[in-house]
Amino acid sequence: MRRIVITGMGGICALGHRATDIWQAMIEGRSGIGPLRHFDTSQMRNKPIAAEITGFDPLTFIEEARMPFLDPLSQYALVAAGEAISQSGLEFRSELAPRSAVVVGVGAAGEETREGLYQKLYVERASRFSPMGIVRIMSNAPASQISMVHGITGPTFSVSSACASANHAFAQAAMMIRAGLVDIAVAGGAEACITEGVVRAWDSMRVLAPDTCRPFSSNRRGLVLGEGAAMFVLETLESAQARGATILAELAGVGMSADAGDIAAPSDVGAATAMRIALQDGGMQPTDIDYINAHGTGTTANDNTETRAIHHVFGEHARRLAVSSTKPMHGHALGAAGALELIAVIGALRNGIVPPTLNYLGPDPACDLDYVPHEARAMTVRAALSNSFAFGGLNAVVALRQAP
Repeated sequence: MRRIVITGMGGICALGHRATDIWQAMIEGRSGIGPLRHFDTSQMRNKPIAAEITGFDPLTFIEEARMPFLDPLSQYALVAAGEAISQSGLEFRSELAPRSAVVVGVGAAGEETREGLYQKLYVERASRFSPMGIVRIMSNAPASQISMVHGITGPTFSVSSACASANHAFAQAAMMIRAGLVDIAVAGGAEACITEGVVRAWDSMRVLAPDTCRPFSSNRRGLVLGEGAAMFVLETLESAQARGATILAELAGVGMSADAGDIAAPSDVGAATAMRIALQDGGMQPTDIDYINAHGTGTTANDNTETRAIHHVFGEHARRLAVSSTKPMHGHALGAAGALELIAVIGALRNGIVPPTLNYLGPDPACDLDYVPHEARAMTVRAALSNSFAFGGLNAVVALRQAP
């Protein structure tokens, strides 16, 4: 089986506009969560908070002529992909183009553009609409834009499985490389979901935290939405070694499952199944894992279920694992969640530092693992899992090892 390594990484979220800045904020325990500023919240029952991107000028990263075609979703994806490809040192406008792929996980697509169209339709009663609307709201827009900007002519598509989208994108990219369909893939996730309609819809489910995100903690009160993107360059180990590329980590295994149960309530059986498959796919034993970047949303149901699933898979070793959630820093970025969290996992593998779980008030009896509260921890991380579990009962887990 072809071994797959990661040679490029890029990101943008509430913690910064580059992956290096995001990682630094993570190990410093800085949070990007604050009062929501993107729209007027004065008429809302609760005053929502979010992890919003601030100080972002897309023209710093993207040519002006392309901007009319881009919802913020695609802007974020292009920024992250540009950084990842630059770090990898690859040039796709060559014989590599047809042997390379783009796979982008997307949760909600084109929401800012969509709300603008509805404003014109239902409020302004406009008779004319922008011809760019469709190309901005397509769920495949981020993948297509990356392909066009970088000249990648191989398989290019989006994956949409709610909060598991990015990890499903990594799985699809890895399987194509293993099968020999492509040699290189740009893969990750993007999300630009902080609009009034989306926030109000989440608020109606009573799962948004009014104070902050506190995964696995006593008195946790829900999740906090975030936005952004993270993209990665995946290629064969042979390719990376032949060109002398810096290898960030090895993507060793992927695991996917479906609960086939409730549309919203998670299943510990489904989550455990995905983790087991990821370990098996990577040729790993549970004792090989030192760190799990948890899905860890801060809701009662998710955190309890994920803790049980970890116990099911790891048994006695569960007590020796470091388990943390970075969502109290960058928010729950839905389709981009697993991608932003992969920055944390790669950083832990490379630097021997595990990012903390912020805002921890004390143990919940149902959550009894080591959640690395408050401060980052220096420790050896030989291998790690990154968990993503989505509404619809869709689970996707990625297993990574230190660079060969």
